This record gives sequence, C-alpha cells and structure tokens, in this order.
Amino acid sequence: MSTAKVTYLGNLRTENEHLKSGDKFITDAPTDNNGKGEAFSPTDTVATGLANCMITMMGIKARDMKVNMDGTTAMVTKTMAADPRRISKIEVVLNFPAGIDDKSKKILENTARTCPVHYSLHPDIERVITFNW
Repeated sequence: MSTAKVTYLGNLRTENEHLKSGDKFITDAPTDNNGKGEAFSPTDTVATGLANCMITMMGIKARDMKVNMDGTTAMVTKTMAADPRRISKIEVVLNFPAGIDDKSKKILENTARTCPVHYSLHPDIERVITFNW
C-alpha cells in the first residue's frame, strides 16, 4: 500500500497527502530555483525530516525512561551545493527543557544520532548536530 500521494498543482507546487491520515501539505520550488518560495521546498522537507525523526525517536526513548522533553525544539539549516544540485549540509540545533539528567542526555543523544532518517541520508551530506541542554 502506498504511503503518500503527490499531485502537481502547476507553478512548481505540489500537494502531498498522507494516505492513512488524510493530512496534507504543499511544497513550492525555492526562490533560488525558479520558484516562489512560499512553502517548504522538497529539499527543506528532507532536512526538516532529519530533525523530525531525531525528536520523534528521542521522544520514544524519553517516554520509556520517564523523562519529560516536552517543548524541545530544533532549528534546521540546509545548505545546497551545485553540479549536481543537492543538499550538502544539514545543521540541527536541538534545544531541550531544563531538568534532564546526564545519563538520560547521553542516551538521548545516541538515540538521535541513530534515527532512521540519519541512516537514510547520503553519506556525503555533512550533518552538524548540536544539543543544547
């Protein structure tokens, strides 16, 4: 069974539907690649997907350890390269609430660095991950 349906809406925009939930979002080509930049670009979704995966996997581990990481945020910066056009670097800065003990921090950092998206990205993509505890 398919995971998602992508529909081209014209003007370098797509609508993306998660088939199980019906949830939708759009993408738009970035301004540096002929687009309007009015929504996430396809490469933005890849870079942001890394942060989403890291936080989700840490959330699972934190729940199992009875550690509260509610309110954790991630700031994502994507760097593009040319010839061929591709993501060359993804920077993720994770900001956590106070009160997480040192042992849990170490476990959560390892969990983040071993998430499925991290393993799925091409090894040439530089990843800079910062944990602000």
